[in-house]
Amino acid sequence: MATRKAPVAAKNPNLHFVTGSDEAEVRRTAQGLAAKLAPVDGGEFGLEVIEAPADTVDCSIEMIQQTLQAVLTLPFFGGKLVWMKGVTFLRDTVQGRSEAVQDALEKLLKVLEEGLPEGITLLISAPEPDKRKGFYKKLSEISSTTLCDKPDFGFGATEDDLIDWVIDRCRDRGVRMENEAAVVLTTRVGTNTGQLDAELAKLTTAAGAGEIITEQLVRDLVPLTRAGGIFDLSDAINKRNLPLCLDTLAQLRRQGENTIGILLAAIVPTVRNLLMAKDLMDRHKMRPPAQPQFFASDLKRLRSEETAHLPRKKDGTLNSYGIGLAAVNASRFDRDHLAAAFLACRDANQKLLSGHGSEDTLLTQLLVRIVAKSEQGRFVR
Repeated sequence: MATRKAPVAAKNPNLHFVTGSDEAEVRRTAQGLAAKLAPVDGGEFGLEVIEAPADTVDCSIEMIQQTLQAVLTLPFFGGKLVWMKGVTFLRDTVQGRSEAVQDALEKLLKVLEEGLPEGITLLISAPEPDKRKGFYKKLSEISSTTLCDKPDFGFGATEDDLIDWVIDRCRDRGVRMENEAAVVLTTRVGTNTGQLDAELAKLTTAAGAGEIITEQLVRDLVPLTRAGGIFDLSDAINKRNLPLCLDTLAQLRRQGENTIGILLAAIVPTVRNLLMAKDLMDRHKMRPPAQPQFFASDLKRLRSEETAHLPRKKDGTLNSYGIGLAAVNASRFDRDHLAAAFLACRDANQKLLSGHGSEDTLLTQLLVRIVAKSEQGRFVR
């Protein structure tokens, strides 16, 4: 979870600021905080929400002025929570750079620095702010600030890191999910928490409360993106699932994906990883790992010259997840079959580049040859 409290400074206990790069988490956190902060004895006057489509300078200024008026108006009964909700003009936008908006924010900031009237609590939620701005910096200093930032998947990150992050988010929401379902969901939503929340709500409703979300349910209900389609095709090849191979290929083509791109992004890397994994496992008597990430420890036990040809990440370390995924499924293939399949990929690439034959037919025939089995178990020619 990326939500955390900012370093404590001279905080105003009645001033709360929820912000960060994770828009969905900012929204969720602010909603939860508003429910806690709203006075129970204030009735309908205990909560005043200031929300407007601040997509113009005038709308932004109006929202700030309404907030100023709200915090300076004493409540009729008990206390009052003012929620300045979903602020967008703290971003680096035309509105955010407007001098008129900055002047209005300065007036609001002056009131906040002087202290809120007794019985008034102010909550400001602002996703994706420009953290260089003076208002952001000062507000962060004087308020109880909650940061909701997306995780930083840098050069050292792996596919496992992203999958683990999605699984954690599902667990936070009380959702139970198969590991394979989490992998498929990851490839389709990535770090888009807004889409993740929407898809989890849909999947939970479809599966039923307390039920485990299956891989098939994710495939059926979550839209297929290009990255998801590439993964699905690769996964189908690994599992020798010909119907899924052909369905995914057809879907990618309907989405307008280039045939050479499909070949080089999905088919060739998958066959290459299967061949390399099968070769290493046969020569070193290695057992298939229970999970793709477990294969990394097996590779570390090999001499460096044995792994020098394996795919690398940008920082030079082994990209072990892809080869691990292949190792899980390598027992489905014969090594000679994979060697012939890799040569068939080369031939298909040459034909596609030369314009020889129908592109769809070439890829379909290639997938059938890679995935289908002949009666004798040899590569289908």
